[in-house]
Amino acid sequence: MEDVLLIQTTNFELTQLDFIKRVLVALGIGLVLGLEREFSSLKKDEIFAGLRTLSIVSLLGFVCALLNHIINPWFFSLGFLSVIVLVSISYWVSANKGEIGSTTEFTSIFTYLLGGLTFWGYIELSLAFTVIIVVLLSLKLRFKSIVGQITQTELSAFIRFVIIALLILPFLPNTNFGPYNVINPSEIGWIIVLTSGIGFVGYILMKFLDSKIGLLLTGVFGGMVSSTIVSWVFSKRSKEHPHLSSSYAIAIFASATVMIGRVLVWVFIFNPSMLYGLILPILIMLLTAIGVTFYFYKKHNLIQSETEKIPLGEPLNIRDAVFFGFIYTAILVLVSFASTNYGDRGIYISSAISALTDINAITISMSKLGGNSVQFLTAQNAILLATLTNTLVKIGLTLWFGSKQLKKHVLLGYGLVFIAGIIGFIILNNG
Repeated sequence: MEDVLLIQTTNFELTQLDFIKRVLVALGIGLVLGLEREFSSLKKDEIFAGLRTLSIVSLLGFVCALLNHIINPWFFSLGFLSVIVLVSISYWVSANKGEIGSTTEFTSIFTYLLGGLTFWGYIELSLAFTVIIVVLLSLKLRFKSIVGQITQTELSAFIRFVIIALLILPFLPNTNFGPYNVINPSEIGWIIVLTSGIGFVGYILMKFLDSKIGLLLTGVFGGMVSSTIVSWVFSKRSKEHPHLSSSYAIAIFASATVMIGRVLVWVFIFNPSMLYGLILPILIMLLTAIGVTFYFYKKHNLIQSETEKIPLGEPLNIRDAVFFGFIYTAILVLVSFASTNYGDRGIYISSAISALTDINAITISMSKLGGNSVQFLTAQNAILLATLTNTLVKIGLTLWFGSKQLKKHVLLGYGLVFIAGIIGFIILNNG
């Protein structure tokens, strides 16, 4: 049976079936948001907008958007102004009663807009916003708890990060200059913001989540910053607390898993076309690392183990992020120099050297150069080589600083990861 067109204009058309689907979605959005507001206000005698009101507001946005096409293009705007007036009156009345709070009022305004978005066919977008709003509304008590634990230092760090990301980064020149024409201030600034941001997120997550689920997440979030540092810290601690060596091994393997996953993330961000050919070798290593972590986690029940934290340090280490930016720039120049003067061999040597501390800089550098001044296969090999070299470095750290038990665990776990990397290297070069 042919679907009937209800509206057909130059820029918009709506069938009968689409109309039914969209009106049901609009109603669902109002019901979900209204249910959350109703539940949050169970102890109150009256609320401005609950289950019924927000459902009607969402449908109002839908109908006004419909009338926008049928009658007058000002209908949706007039409806929006009407909702704002009603919300303002409600807020004024509540404020006079001493009830200060505008969350429900703003939710009502947003619900009207979501109803309009749904009518115009932006269903995925409206549902995504609905989920975000519901999560924000439901986390009220959690937010209060978190804010109560934030220190002045952490607040200052967050403000500094916002200033750098929003007020400095956008104004850096996006032009190349310098040796081999590879230095770009905007890209370097982006690297600094990204590096410091990952460190800041890792700090916050470790502070608020580590006490609940132990060393596993400490390793995961610590690995967001530097898996090499995680290996070094826990190797030294295994000497002090040998009975926790199994638990420390899990944190080390979890951080290594994150490190390998970061390789895919960096390549995807800076040169997604390089993923072709590289994704299978990296996935082999990643799945092996996940398997090793899961094996040790199941074998040594962390729930009954003592958990310790990596020292949180500074919430926002701009100094180290800037230093990393300089390392990134130096590696760009070094790789370009090696490529120009020594070919692929020079690139591989510089990749191995830079991976002695971490693989972020070389991964990002090779991703930027891959397909431009460096061939794809060479750049992919350099990234794999850096990953394997860094794995060997962490094995060395454990053998030097770790307890006997930790050495056994790491030799087994990292040995499997290293073998997986060799297999991936063979696949990449014979694919």
